[in-house]
Amino acid sequence: MKEKKSKDNTVIQTLTIDNAIYIIRNQKVMLDEDLANIYGVETRVLNQAIRRNIERFPEGFMFKLTVKEYSNLMSQIVTSNRGGRRKMPFVFTEHGTVMLASVLRSKRAIEMNIEVIKAFVRIQNILTSNKDILNQLAEIRSFMLKKSNNTDSEFKKVWKAIEDLSKSAEAESSELIGFKVED
Repeated sequence: MKEKKSKDNTVIQTLTIDNAIYIIRNQKVMLDEDLANIYGVETRVLNQAIRRNIERFPEGFMFKLTVKEYSNLMSQIVTSNRGGRRKMPFVFTEHGTVMLASVLRSKRAIEMNIEVIKAFVRIQNILTSNKDILNQLAEIRSFMLKKSNNTDSEFKKVWKAIEDLSKSAEAESSELIGFKVED
């Protein structure tokens, strides 16, 4: 029975982590407060550790959101438990989350970091499979357009033949039948 609870808890953690990954500036990122929650520390503690080790977090690993980006993100998140912030949050790319484990050094941070990396991989796989599906749909669309163009040209030939036949039938029917009287 304990094993099942542990499995269910892992599933919930996985879903929580997957739902905490956002795409900002065309990068998959996680908010500092979500990572702090996952790693079991306060956001201020996480940010203190980052500031003490800022050289480990170049721009490709972490960046600060603009006010506009943050408000756009908050309008997309439906949860109401997020309080106001005095400073804009940091967001971390996959590489930044890996670096966080070395900065925080707790056992939980390391364990959860493994789950975070797995979540980034899952998201990447989903995005890749979506690209494959979009490529396949584009090929199908192209094929259908070519077929419809061929079909359209065949229909045009048929309609042209019908019009020609009806014109010649009208021309024949407009001639009077019977005797013509010459003046």
